[in-house]
Amino acid sequence: MENIEKIKKDLKQVLSERRYEHSIGVMNMAEELAKIYKVDMETAKIAGLLHDNAKEMTKEEMLKYVEENNIEITEFEKLNVPILHGKIGAAKKKYGVSEQIAKAIEYHTTTSPKMDTLAKIIYVSDKVELTRKSEKFDIESERKLATIDLDKAVLLIINNTTKYLIDNNKM
Repeated sequence: MENIEKIKKDLKQVLSERRYEHSIGVMNMAEELAKIYKVDMETAKIAGLLHDNAKEMTKEEMLKYVEENNIEITEFEKLNVPILHGKIGAAKKKYGVSEQIAKAIEYHTTTSPKMDTLAKIIYVSDKVELTRKSEKFDIESERKLATIDLDKAVLLIINNTTKYLIDNNKM
């Protein structure tokens, strides 16, 4: 719990108020889902809290960070630099998180077939936390499904996001 308070204090200094409140919301949703899916709650809370710790870096800062830290990126990521915040957030050694937490942070932007239950919880929590509002998606259905079947919730969110991107000619 002490570690969580330190992370909150640090994030409050580096994130905008809106992003900080979102991170608290993801932490809270991750805790709720961790109870349901029997994942360590402290681990889920830390991963939820830190998931966007690199989100507000500029594109230039992100590209510099991946270069200086030898982080491998794809052509798609070079064209869509903001999604690198997952990889960068996972790579930051500042918080000394476990490999499991780092992977959950990394996968929350693009998902992966390698996602474990914690990673799925963070992915879903990021999309359905209670401060999020959406006219693009049926967020209430996503929230409800998240408490019933985590895998189906992940697939629903991926499908909804993919459809939105296609309908709006976005990568």
